[in-house]
Amino acid sequence: MKNCVIRYLAVVGMSLILLLALGCGNGGKDSDSSSTPAPTPTVSESSSPSSSGEPTDSVASPSSPPVSPSPAEEDEISAVIDEMTLEQKIGQMILAGIDGTSIDSSMKKMIAEQHVGGIILYKNNFSDLSGSVGLVNDLKQANHGNPAPLFMSVDQEGGKVSRLPKDFVAMPDAAKVGLTGNAELAEEMGSLLSREMNLMGFNVDFAPVLDVNSNPNNPVIGTRSFGKDANTVTKMGIAVMNGLRDGGTVAVVKHFPGHGDTSVDSHLDLPVVNKTTEQLKKMEWVPFQAAIDEKADAVMVAHILFPKIDPDAPASFSKVIIGEQLRDTLGYDGVVITDDMTMGAIAEHYGIEDAAVLSVEAGTDIILVAHGYDVEKKVYDKLLDSVKNGRITETRIDESVRRILSLKLKYKLSDSPVPVPTEKDLPNDAIRQWLAKL
Repeated sequence: MKNCVIRYLAVVGMSLILLLALGCGNGGKDSDSSSTPAPTPTVSESSSPSSSGEPTDSVASPSSPPVSPSPAEEDEISAVIDEMTLEQKIGQMILAGIDGTSIDSSMKKMIAEQHVGGIILYKNNFSDLSGSVGLVNDLKQANHGNPAPLFMSVDQEGGKVSRLPKDFVAMPDAAKVGLTGNAELAEEMGSLLSREMNLMGFNVDFAPVLDVNSNPNNPVIGTRSFGKDANTVTKMGIAVMNGLRDGGTVAVVKHFPGHGDTSVDSHLDLPVVNKTTEQLKKMEWVPFQAAIDEKADAVMVAHILFPKIDPDAPASFSKVIIGEQLRDTLGYDGVVITDDMTMGAIAEHYGIEDAAVLSVEAGTDIILVAHGYDVEKKVYDKLLDSVKNGRITETRIDESVRRILSLKLKYKLSDSPVPVPTEKDLPNDAIRQWLAKL
């Protein structure tokens, strides 16, 4: 087996952060299957319990905002990619859901055999504080043989989209915060959300919502939006994004190019919005362009058909919307992730696996498959076959893997366990104080 650690240490000026964050594991192309798997890559001890068993301050309050990888670190990411098998690369491009509140053989198999790059938890995956943190830690431990730490993600927006255990004081919906018009309060909201994420062992929050709530009949956005005008949504949404990021949490802004003017819930069916590109530029694009200008780390693309822009594909696998507009016109080169491919908008109208391939061809980096181990496996197999049969080049896959690994390195992600927080560790007093200002 190639000793990637020795090779990394031999590189002049090599960052130890990269060495620890992106260990080669035991799955490189020349790995010996009989070798003992390497331990989970670790970035720092800040996410581990202190010697007294209590969480360290840095768990809830990272010491400094994330910094993009240096050119030397980017070169080393290339070396990591060169060592990865095609199977591992495809796995990094899938973020999957799980069933249940404790780890089982299905979860372990998916992580070990499909090498998924991330996991998303929903409300029904949470139990009490101890059980929930235990599940997160067990999932990270199951990833010990893979080449990069997991994205551990959740939708924690506030209001009706809140997943964490009830031990945390409830956060309000975006609309209530938006009514204040106070960007400082919005940034504090992001910081508080990030503290919650850190304590629970998560590193990705699918928030904030940057949709403009322009349609009063919208059944899915509504109070999840910061307001009815683009300027309010921009000011408040970007502040929350920055609060999350400065707290050490990857913020995923959503749902590009805008879900605020739909009259159909994409969880159930495919929304159709008859707007032109020029119309989107004047409203829906405004918050997303601002987020891109502020170096947004990740953008979620919606399952919405815009027939005047691309009559053949919804945004989530449209070459026009992702490739030409988001990537080229808006100049975005960060991580693009789809909304859940098992939602009715896709499942009821398109083959999920085929849509996943089309999405990658359009410029997407991560396919979200939130429900069904069998569905996740089919998506993984379809993407793998698409490279093997020449439909998608491995160079195209490498582009996405580079963005993914760069983001994981930027946030110094680690599969190290976090301690179970006690009542005094929770930011509830800070949340109450913040609520009093609204």
